[in-house]
Amino acid sequence: MTLLTNDLGPVPSVSATERADRLAAAGASWSERIASAPSSAALTYRVSGSGEGSVASEITAGKHRFLVDEPPALAGDDVAASPVEFALGALISCQIVVYRLYASALGIQVDDIGVEAEGDLDVRNLFGITDEVRAGFSTIRLNINITGPETEDRYQELRAAVDAHCPVLDLFQNPTPVEITVSKG
Repeated sequence: MTLLTNDLGPVPSVSATERADRLAAAGASWSERIASAPSSAALTYRVSGSGEGSVASEITAGKHRFLVDEPPALAGDDVAASPVEFALGALISCQIVVYRLYASALGIQVDDIGVEAEGDLDVRNLFGITDEVRAGFSTIRLNINITGPETEDRYQELRAAVDAHCPVLDLFQNPTPVEITVSKG
């Protein structure tokens, strides 16, 4: 098994002004693109994976590769975060992006944002003990900490915009049709 590095690499430092300019430019570009070709709003993401080690998966998403594993209690080698931890991480990262996007769009100053997520999962369904509980999270709690000079009302206005527009939050809050095909290789 080949392990991928845990080195995250440097994330470029961006000023608040540069972030706002980049968000505004992206929004303007998408608005122009969609106005001239409405079908360009429909995106398809493709991600692939293969089994590694005991229960790990190597995932490829565009030019990015990462591992997903389980802790030893779930038969894993604990070389990476678990699928449900990645799901919570996806929710957190999408929240941060959409908070920044709508803060800029609404003229709400956000100096810093941090998000913590907790998800409750009952493993009895996973292990086939009972199907009377969900296989997935029964509850997710998000704690969003925003620093900045705005009033509580302005940050609640921002929250409402994010709640209405965050794609990953939508995935968690609403059923999404999934088409599954299994084929023998």
